[in-house]
Amino acid sequence: MGHSHAVSGAMLYAAAAPILPPLLLHTHLKPADILLGTVLAAGAALLPDLDHHDGTIANFLGPVSKALCRFVAWISGGHRHATHSLLFVALMGGGSWAGVHYLGRWFTLGLTFFLLAMAIKALRIHLPGEGHTTWLSVVGLSTVGTFVMDQWMPSAPGWLPYAVGLGTLAHLLGDSLTKMGAPWLWPHKQRYEIVLIKRSGNDMETKVLVPIMSVATVALLLFSTVGPTVLG
Repeated sequence: MGHSHAVSGAMLYAAAAPILPPLLLHTHLKPADILLGTVLAAGAALLPDLDHHDGTIANFLGPVSKALCRFVAWISGGHRHATHSLLFVALMGGGSWAGVHYLGRWFTLGLTFFLLAMAIKALRIHLPGEGHTTWLSVVGLSTVGTFVMDQWMPSAPGWLPYAVGLGTLAHLLGDSLTKMGAPWLWPHKQRYEIVLIKRSGNDMETKVLVPIMSVATVALLLFSTVGPTVLG
């Protein structure tokens, strides 16, 4: 489910914040970078479902996202094909890096708005329902959120492409816990799975995994942001 994917993306980013950035980005993330990246990684965890015209992501920007998802489903071969692979993870991470570094601030803010809108929709931080009032509230909240994040982001945040890649990877990990699995090595069609969730939205997912991931995310954020300050 979209909500579960968003929480998993946030948890993975928060968990990796003290470890991977020094290795991959040769830098230690500031508390603001960790907080902002956690939110945007939650949105990025919905990116593989751009191929699903009836999923959570299909409705986050109303008819615009609906049309986008139909196009991606057509070009990628349908649900859980090209967009559910390591190739897609690399394309999203690499494309975000190129956009941030070569297209500048407007790309960064546009990507921030897009990811934030997906996170708001998946985490249900908007007016209830599925009509135009709902997706307009997502647009409004995302616009305000992007403006706020703009005040805290560096000119070319190196952690943003990293958050996109990590969030996208979290989605593949989540789908690999279901019966359908994910074709990690696409265009090789074999799907890989370790089935913990026999049906999306079942009790294992909604009453066990999501609460555990939510609590873990909060604890990891406290450790990564407040902890170093206290210890210092």
